[in-house]
Order: sequence, then structure tokens, then C-alpha cells
Amino acid sequence: MPIYEYECQDCHKSFEMIRPIREADSGTECADCHSKNIKRLISLFNAASEGRSISGSSGCGGCAGGSCSTCGSN
Repeated sequence: MPIYEYECQDCHKSFEMIRPIREADSGTECADCHSKNIKRLISLFNAASEGRSISGSSGCGGCAGGSCSTCGSN
């Protein structure tokens, strides 16, 4: 099952939930303040094979690929 990231719009705490895709946008509540005013965040992912990134991303977006001192990507 995928991990989704959410942010409470009242206390601004971020949290993750493992849930089925069909429940990605289902209601939930903040574990800290119990508010139901929750927003799902856009999640980033990365995959690696034999030490190489295969996600199609070339680092943090601040570099044009290659070595990046900002995010440490190669």
C-alpha cells in the first residue's frame, strides 16, 4: 500500500498514512489536534537500482543533472 502525506490546516503538522489508493482522499483527522481540516500533499518518490537513480528525476530541481552540492545527487 502507498504512503500518503497530509498536513493539518489548523495546526500545520504534517503526517503520513499507509492506506489503499481508493482511500487516499478519504477523510482522516490530525493525530495532534484531532481536526478534520486535512489536506493531502504532493509526495515525491525515488527509486534506485545498483546505486543509480531510476526515477527520472535529476536531483533537487536546482541543478541540471550531474553532481549537485545542494541535494547531493550524482
